[in-house]
Amino acid sequence: MELPRAYGLLLHPTSLPGPYGIGVLGEEAQAFLRFLKAFGGRYWQVLPLGPTGYGDSPYQAFSAFAGNPYLIDLRPLAESGYVALKDPGLPQGRVDYGGLYAWKWPVLRAAFQGFQERAPQGEREAFQEFWEREAFWLRDYALFMALKEAHGGLPWNRWPLPLRLREERALKEAEAKLSEEVSFHAWTQWLFSRQWHALREEAEALGLALIGDMPIFVAEDSAEVWAHPEWFHLDEEGRPTVVAGVPPDYFSETGQRWGNPLYRWEVLEREGFSFWVERLGKALELFHLVRIDHFRGFEAYWEIPASCPTAVEGRWVKAPGEKLFLKIQETFGQVPILAEDLGVITPEVVALRERFGLPGMKVLQFAFDGGMENPFLPHNYPPHGRVVVYTGTHDNDTTLGWYRTATPHERAFLERYLGEWGIGFQREEEVPWALMHLGMKSVAKLAIYPVQDVLALGSEARMNYPGRPSGNWAWRLRPGELRPEHGERLLWMAKATDRV
Repeated sequence: MELPRAYGLLLHPTSLPGPYGIGVLGEEAQAFLRFLKAFGGRYWQVLPLGPTGYGDSPYQAFSAFAGNPYLIDLRPLAESGYVALKDPGLPQGRVDYGGLYAWKWPVLRAAFQGFQERAPQGEREAFQEFWEREAFWLRDYALFMALKEAHGGLPWNRWPLPLRLREERALKEAEAKLSEEVSFHAWTQWLFSRQWHALREEAEALGLALIGDMPIFVAEDSAEVWAHPEWFHLDEEGRPTVVAGVPPDYFSETGQRWGNPLYRWEVLEREGFSFWVERLGKALELFHLVRIDHFRGFEAYWEIPASCPTAVEGRWVKAPGEKLFLKIQETFGQVPILAEDLGVITPEVVALRERFGLPGMKVLQFAFDGGMENPFLPHNYPPHGRVVVYTGTHDNDTTLGWYRTATPHERAFLERYLGEWGIGFQREEEVPWALMHLGMKSVAKLAIYPVQDVLALGSEARMNYPGRPSGNWAWRLRPGELRPEHGERLLWMAKATDRV
């Protein structure tokens, strides 16, 4: 896949400013698109959009298809007379997920009641059409969420046995008993879909593109694992026997034990990889480009016994990545996929990515801990430039936070290397802009930068600490914090490096 020479910004919608405790798909999202357009940007990259649960991680969602109801803008519902909105008293600069849960779900339920009582016929029909069109995933998801609510939020593998095993009689009884709650969860997905597609249409009207993020694995407590246990390595109780993660690496001496159930790839292959075809098809409805997280897992994945508390005692197991991507190519043609090819990358992983012409990733924060042979240094990028360069990602510290904790070697090497590219800095607050300039000057076709780096923020603005179970994903822009002078500086660099 060929990319234009361009730049974009990484900002999860939850981090947008606004008055209701979390960023939403409303006027602030539209304003961010206009900011990008005004200052020469071409892409807005987001994290996974799925509904989050305990830990609030977008990489551990209740569904591989659903959108996060927290992102629904409630103001149109109030304007339609379905619900009255009051100031929730939630903080501006960070997401208080506990407070948000206590406030937003009751407001959404009240709005659904108002919709049922007052919605015009056209709106009712539009909702019904969505329900029928998306039934291939929505029926399972809506019932899953209704059952979860009915069982006090317990994971599905702790529900009563007939429901765990999806016995037909138990499912029919649940659908009848919980029909109102099932409809409510389907309705939230209809709202999310409408608001997201309005945002996509606005992006296209401005000549911009949206980059999504798809985790390779799904959460143990998700509608897909409950509805299709045969796709995963589970025991009779519905608990994983082996789980996903990565071996010890840059981020952790004991590796990362993500805990996601691993696929029975032979079953998925027998079914023609239908789950992946449907999942990717859905993603392409939402995004213009899809970044697949942990791409190397399509070549081989790190299998950890579920009984092990860390990722140290794992092993590499081969995956049928080539067969899968041939099926994807057969179905969709040349698919706009970005491969997150970080971590332990072997020649086989590189060959798989290049076999299908997928752009990889380069993270500048990883570039200065060794010598001139480091593959993250821009002079080592492939001449064709089919890579996406980042200062850092959601799993990294901000670039200023990284620099403040960098080793003396990294600091000295960074300063000398930047000097060879004609880039200097006088104060540590200028380091994020120096690295952004380096990425802009590189041959990488696409440069993507976290908004935290545009603002030159420190570790207080970090999005995620891998391995930390709580307190992540909470950073938010404050109103007016991203200013025209930031955009003008980006535009100047983009013009100077032929990215406009």
